[in-house]
Amino acid sequence: MTSMHRRGLGRARWVAGIASAVLVIACVLPWYTAGGGTGIPAISGNAFEGPGIVVFLVALATLALIALPYAAGDAPVAIDRWQSYAVLAIAGIAAYVVRLVQLVTSPAGPSSLTPDRAPGLWLAGLALAALAWAAFDLATTRHGAR
Repeated sequence: MTSMHRRGLGRARWVAGIASAVLVIACVLPWYTAGGGTGIPAISGNAFEGPGIVVFLVALATLALIALPYAAGDAPVAIDRWQSYAVLAIAGIAAYVVRLVQLVTSPAGPSSLTPDRAPGLWLAGLALAALAWAAFDLATTRHGAR
């Protein structure tokens, strides 16, 4: 009889997983909304424009990274380290910042980025901060190197 002893996710991986799920949702929500006044139709866009797609890919990659040790069985997975989470968080934050700069300097400007007009942008920012915290927590805890 073989017993399977899987390690628990731990707090940081739970936070990374929740942050990634929130990122997926945030990518579908509007990242900007311009117009919408009297007689002017509103134009909006989400993360699937420009470098925002990288944020979506980071969310998917993080979810895959969390699931990978369970899919691999009892064999340790070398990529399941804090450095992997840190690289994903940095890539997501960099793409987010580039897209944010593009949106701020667009003709619609900062007025199209308020929380009521760009909920996905704000939610993605919070989720990326949580993902960065999770990577930091993995790096600073004793068992985070696993």
